[in-house]
Amino acid sequence: MKSTTKWVKNHQSVVDNGRTHGVVIDLPEGKNGDNLGATALELCVMALSGCIGTIFTVVAKKMRVEYTDLEVELDAEKPDDASTVTAVKAEVRVKTDASEEKVGKILDRTMEMCPVGKLYEQANVPIDVKLVLL
Repeated sequence: MKSTTKWVKNHQSVVDNGRTHGVVIDLPEGKNGDNLGATALELCVMALSGCIGTIFTVVAKKMRVEYTDLEVELDAEKPDDASTVTAVKAEVRVKTDASEEKVGKILDRTMEMCPVGKLYEQANVPIDVKLVLL
């Protein structure tokens, strides 16, 4: 994996993954940025949400479970006296005819496999995940 960051102006940069995909990173106006993109820390939280959603789809497909809607909502705690995220609460909402037990197994396996979640785990940032069936 590779990434390059190119400064644009003020606090704005474009970061890419070396595969033609780029994302604008900036600071909010309240921190002298232009608010043209997420902060790097926000991207870390977004990466966890995206990883949970992506790995869930992989596991559900392997377990032959179909669903018609999937949403992952994260609430990352960053106290004012902390320099980074200290805890995460996640709610995974799934619309499916599958049993809660089966979908729960998919979510458990998802959290075991999610590489971004592993980074949070290694950083001792707890992730509390709740399943909601729609």
